[in-house]
Amino acid sequence: MTHFEKEGGEHEHKPSEDKGHHVPEHKEHKPHEQKIHEYHEGKKHKPEHHKPHHRVAEKKECCSDKGLNSFQKFLAAAVIVQIALLLFIAVKLPDGSVVVNTDDGDLPTGVDNAPSAAAAAVDMEALIDDDAIEGDEDAPVTIVEWSDYECPFCEKFYSGTLQQLRSEYIETGKVKLIYRDFPLSFHQNAQKAAEAAECAGEQDKYFEMHDKLFENGVSGGVTAFKSYAASIGLDTAEFNTCLDSGAMAGEVRKDFSDGQRAGISGTPGFIVNGKLISGAQPFAAFAQVIEAELN
Repeated sequence: MTHFEKEGGEHEHKPSEDKGHHVPEHKEHKPHEQKIHEYHEGKKHKPEHHKPHHRVAEKKECCSDKGLNSFQKFLAAAVIVQIALLLFIAVKLPDGSVVVNTDDGDLPTGVDNAPSAAAAAVDMEALIDDDAIEGDEDAPVTIVEWSDYECPFCEKFYSGTLQQLRSEYIETGKVKLIYRDFPLSFHQNAQKAAEAAECAGEQDKYFEMHDKLFENGVSGGVTAFKSYAASIGLDTAEFNTCLDSGAMAGEVRKDFSDGQRAGISGTPGFIVNGKLISGAQPFAAFAQVIEAELN
């Protein structure tokens, strides 16, 4: 979370042109020529009151002082920038940890790799909204996931970590999962894929479509989504009407807005009983939070 000054060239100090000042040539002067010269020199310099030489020296010292002040200003500015950076780190990372979305699924880096708390107090019931729930509705731990069906990190979470969470916690009644949509604008088919899952949810088969989208991909667009609907046993006429009309577009937008308010800035993003986890983290990162909540 990406500047300085350079000096000019040397200045050749030439004497200023003064019509009243004559630089004598280096030659021998005869006495009468010396008197004439002294007369003219004295006459021409009488109206002008030249400043003593010590004032010229003082002026040069003042110029060097200005250079010193500029350097001091530069040092002061550098100190201010450093203080600002330290304050920014202290405010943004109150627990001293950094949570990142990494390609290799590393744990969040920081003091004990603990997930960050959400930026503000989180109402988990409000975050569930009216979205489909996988698992026991009375499970003590709630995971709300914001995801994008075209995001490679989201697919990585689905194929790895989620399968372990299902067997260890969801199917045993300890955790319930709520999937909410966070389609990124640069993913061409993500919005319609999210609508397809919502349309399937209208027929109580949200997670069946959810799994199909991650397993078979979304590159085929609407045509592919309609074939998925048939393969999981949906009323295709009802599904096709829902998808073509954009009936679920508003629901998808609401999921996205709620995610932003909860502190989600990328996919996948999770809030586990009020704690924020960012990225396709391994099973251990989720187990750490879940076990703490269960105990």
